[in-house]
Amino acid sequence: MNTLRTAMLLAAMTALFMGVGYLIGGSSGMVIALLIAAGTNLFSYWNADKMVLSMNRAVEVDEKNAPEYYAIVQALAKQAGLPMPKTYLIDNPQPNAFATGRNPENAAVAASTGLLQRLSHEEVAAVMAHELAHVQHRDTLTMTIVATLAGAISMLGNFAFFLGGNRDNNNSFGFVGVLVAMLVAPFAAMIVQMAVSRTREYEADRRGAEICGNPLWLASALAKIARVAEQIPNEDAERNPAMAHLFIINPLHGERMDNLFSTHPSTENRIAALQEMASELGRAPPANRRQASAPPPIQPEETSAGPWGKRTEPAPPAGPPQPRPNPWGRNPTGPRNVRSKGPWS
Repeated sequence: MNTLRTAMLLAAMTALFMGVGYLIGGSSGMVIALLIAAGTNLFSYWNADKMVLSMNRAVEVDEKNAPEYYAIVQALAKQAGLPMPKTYLIDNPQPNAFATGRNPENAAVAASTGLLQRLSHEEVAAVMAHELAHVQHRDTLTMTIVATLAGAISMLGNFAFFLGGNRDNNNSFGFVGVLVAMLVAPFAAMIVQMAVSRTREYEADRRGAEICGNPLWLASALAKIARVAEQIPNEDAERNPAMAHLFIINPLHGERMDNLFSTHPSTENRIAALQEMASELGRAPPANRRQASAPPPIQPEETSAGPWGKRTEPAPPAGPPQPRPNPWGRNPTGPRNVRSKGPWS
């Protein structure tokens, strides 16, 4: 199904290329656009992941310069039965993450410094498990190619004013055709959002929760990321909006409605689905699950984790110590359910 979906998406994007080319330059413009589309498709298959990482200024890290972050990804990949992906870090205060690559053997995952600084170890693990779920479902090829082609379509639309509208281009539509082509560009991102099914986010949430071992970790992470993402802009994503669907939470402002033109399902709906999953696994959230889905306030101790060194733990509260899930060893709490078993159990 993923192969068929990718083929259909490439065909649709190629047809869109040809349509814009025809509006700009008539039959000759359509042929040129077809050649451009074919070259872009081929280039995207082999190099789109590198372009996406470069546009986000991602830097590859390893166990030496980001030991805790790298160890999380390594443990999760082993748990999911995946090859160890290349691991990248994005110097960006907005907490977010994405995965890219044409197949699991050539995959890469990237997290922002804001994600590692604001989320707990368990929440970071849940986010990276979600991204590895995309890798396992082979969503990354489709998502990355869509981002590249949408950017190319936008660029072609921007060239419409300079390339079209003259008498020698065999364009029977004249200036009207050029104007229509120019108007296609602003809607390229919308077309991308419609083409990339949002159901894969729900599927990646569920599989990611299975990989990390606790759906509530991912629910908590989504709530925090969504709230902070509204306050902290992602300048790189704003400059390249066609990449928005790659991230676990929409990095752009003004995309909060769960409708046909949204790149992501609403965060509230995703959290509710994860809480239902937790209930099925015996990891029930607080009594009123709907109220519990509201993002908790970020406390100072939650921002004390750094991507380069040890986490600075807050002072323990008065009274006997309370057990909590431990991402580095055996988890003493929770039922020993096969589906809820993660790399920390």
